[in-house]
Amino acid sequence: MLISGEAGLGKSRITAALEECLHGEAHLRLRYFCSPYHQNSALFPFIDQLGYAAGFARDDPPVAKLEKLEALLARAAPPDEDMALLADLLSLPASERHPLPNLSPHRKKERTLEALIRQLEGLVREQPVVMVFEDAHWIDPTSRELLDLTVERVRSLPVLGVITFRPEFQPTWTGRPQVSMVALNRLDRQNRTILVAQIAGGKALPDEVVDQIVERTDGVPLFVEELTKSVLESGLLREEVDRYLLDRALPPFAIPATLHDSLMKAAPQSDASSPTSCCAPSPVFPELSCEPLSPALSPRS
Repeated sequence: MLISGEAGLGKSRITAALEECLHGEAHLRLRYFCSPYHQNSALFPFIDQLGYAAGFARDDPPVAKLEKLEALLARAAPPDEDMALLADLLSLPASERHPLPNLSPHRKKERTLEALIRQLEGLVREQPVVMVFEDAHWIDPTSRELLDLTVERVRSLPVLGVITFRPEFQPTWTGRPQVSMVALNRLDRQNRTILVAQIAGGKALPDEVVDQIVERTDGVPLFVEELTKSVLESGLLREEVDRYLLDRALPPFAIPATLHDSLMKAAPQSDASSPTSCCAPSPVFPELSCEPLSPALSPRS
């Protein structure tokens, strides 16, 4: 499944909702994140995922990391060459148990990509896999090559793959029978108003406040959420049983004009020790249905 949309439209929220829907269903979850700072780092999302899944700690010596990697990969019962190639990919020293073959750089790259594909194939022998690949617009060329191979290979495997990206990314997989596409658009005025009401807990807000939020958010759900929260926490409104009241005239610029202003107003009240305190997923799609998801994990999908 391909999910396309501008920043703030809810791509990550949909993947979080998917995980919530699948809670309790037997599956393995693999998550990969592309980064604007690693667009020239070959296979960065796959290296990062392997290290996270293996439980690498920052102060682990190479020997400890190698043992953790071997324990992780053992679930898929890889051949010795695959173990050596993936250890080398993570910049870990070769071991006598898994000697690194003498290959040209091009051939080593090919064998490494094949090893990563075999790792996925080994995992699906245990149970279905949900593979989430976020922010593909920042993907490095080698990871793009591996993702191309993966999309083709999973057509015959019990794998649900979800790839998110911004509109500037041009996927080559559209139109294939195993691929579906969801393009997210900005919210219209009616849906912005509904979202404001949901974030306010169903309590009515003064019309002039709602109008300003709706006008300034430009249909971006994240912007609607942050601006609404900012207003609710600003002290401008008095909370009643079923509504919020504005005790005085709304002062100029009381509602931040930009998302940056909104986040900056919220930042001092957040936990300074948490770098992600302003970036937590939000209930933008609270009624997302889970019913179509279970068939996607069946062996015939």
